[in-house]
Amino acid sequence: MNELLFDLSAYLKVNKTLVEDCLAKILGQLDPSRELVQAMTHSLMAGGKRLRPMLGLAAAQACGGNPLTALPACCAIEMIHTYSLIHDDLPAMDDDDLRRGVLTCHKKFSEATAILAGDGLLTHAFYVLTRPATVFEFYPEKSILLEILARICLAAGVNGMVEGQMLDMQAQVIESSIESSIAQNNIGNNIGNKQDLLDHLKKIHGLKTGQMIRVSVEAGALSAKADSQALASLGVYADNIGLAFQVMDDILNVEGDPDIMGKAIGSDALHDKMTFPSILGLEQSRAYARQLVDTSLTAISKFDKRADPLRAIANYIINRDH
Repeated sequence: MNELLFDLSAYLKVNKTLVEDCLAKILGQLDPSRELVQAMTHSLMAGGKRLRPMLGLAAAQACGGNPLTALPACCAIEMIHTYSLIHDDLPAMDDDDLRRGVLTCHKKFSEATAILAGDGLLTHAFYVLTRPATVFEFYPEKSILLEILARICLAAGVNGMVEGQMLDMQAQVIESSIESSIAQNNIGNNIGNKQDLLDHLKKIHGLKTGQMIRVSVEAGALSAKADSQALASLGVYADNIGLAFQVMDDILNVEGDPDIMGKAIGSDALHDKMTFPSILGLEQSRAYARQLVDTSLTAISKFDKRADPLRAIANYIINRDH
């Protein structure tokens, strides 16, 4: 097979239901009368692509394991991802009103409740991962769970996603600084300017988006007891699709359909954010995303047909409309 014959839509539908059933079970162990739990549920169960859990399940399958063993890590990562979205939508950051087609958490409840709902999802994710038997029938042995936990902490924390979010907030100031520095050094063309900006943007999203995508793939592979060679190949795959995902996000923010996307478009330009289209233009950004996906597919070319979901997901990333 190649991935063109793989029914990605059916794969995503079945596995999205699987993940959301587990997330609902996790939330079901909490008291639904509490406003904090209601806010957590509002954001976690609002739908979305569930890309990170899909990648974890697909990576476990690609490495010959039982994908169900990866579910604890997949759900914990989705909880952490949702916490990051709640905080990212706050007025102090991106100040968004809609997420996944519904009101953002702070609009539905309050800013304080949204902050605490994000905190709740983040910390409860680690409980779920370290006590998987409370929800899951299959899960890795303790030593593997500990390694997955360590990698998730690194990916989500001060040297990963959180730092990427910080750099994203500072990007406008840094962009102006780079442009000013180049002007002061009398560089007569925009090539150096563009490359400096592009390198910084790659750094931002390699941390903010890429680290959690990479650890999703790693967690799935580790759950299947993958060897170091497989992990290295999957790491290259994940790094490239992670960046491609962000390039497409930036493109969709320019020309996407808000009804399909479930959120407003044009917010990047409104906030004067540094994006791939603002640096490269739309057509060059599309070409760059395709190049990244091609590199990701090459990285897993030695995997057999069990990696077809990973291949299909890579192509989906640059052909999606939301």
